[in-house]
Amino acid sequence: MGIRIRDAVADDLPAVISTDSVAAADDGTRGSEIREWVARGAARVAETEGEIVGYCVMEDTFFGHGFVSMLMVAAHVRGRGVGAGLLDDARRRRRTAKLFTSTNLSNHPMRRLLARSGWRSAGVVYGLDEGDPELVFLAPAGPAGE
Repeated sequence: MGIRIRDAVADDLPAVISTDSVAAADDGTRGSEIREWVARGAARVAETEGEIVGYCVMEDTFFGHGFVSMLMVAAHVRGRGVGAGLLDDARRRRRTAKLFTSTNLSNHPMRRLLARSGWRSAGVVYGLDEGDPELVFLAPAGPAGE
């Protein structure tokens, strides 16, 4: 599957929101977050055959380091390299020496993706989601592909 990754633009909003399973089920909060990320230039989208199939948000807000604050892949293309491509893109484009991300302990697909992509455990945060700790991960050193 050929994947093209580019900056998200305002015209992408409906497609980006439709790829997000949380946005489909909430009260519009996630859609508002997506609009903000796109407006700030923090979001990148993955396309295949002209269809937006995922997005990634990277911010430099984690104690002065880069942080992948959101990675979402459309359900019908999961396991086909979209998430790995978005993580590699974030590593290439990072503006800080270190890049982090996090996921819930219960998010096994994301944990497998991070392990396959060489990210390593960097800590645990308790209390964000009751009974489901947040695991923090550090990207491999150097740009993606090294």
